[in-house]
Amino acid sequence: MDGKHMQIGEVAARTELSLRTIRHYEETGLVAPSARSRGGFRLYTETDVARLMVIRRMKPLGFTLDQMRDLLDAIDRLDADTPLRADEREALLERVRAYQHEAAEQVEKLRVQLSRAEDFEGTLRARLERNAPASPA
Repeated sequence: MDGKHMQIGEVAARTELSLRTIRHYEETGLVAPSARSRGGFRLYTETDVARLMVIRRMKPLGFTLDQMRDLLDAIDRLDADTPLRADEREALLERVRAYQHEAAEQVEKLRVQLSRAEDFEGTLRARLERNAPASPA
């Protein structure tokens, strides 16, 4: 095995995904190992890691597996060496733009939730500080 391939354990550590999750993404067709070792171990490349990172970033934003698959397909086709007609390229870019727009909306919702959570935590902290026993002098 050369330095260009990584086993699933290294990929899991780099992506902060569990082995089980990576295998699940393989089973659902979102990612596939680029190769197998002579012993049958899954081998991944930097491209595979980048693909898993896209998936990892989409998940907390509420994207479904089908949406992940659709975006990855658009990205794969845009990045392929095969030339695209102008209308095909624009249609793919529009798909990516739609996902970017949806991601931006989800990020804003998360910011609001985080702000509310921080306010709540601050309220509890203030209550505890007001009600803490006085320290002996």
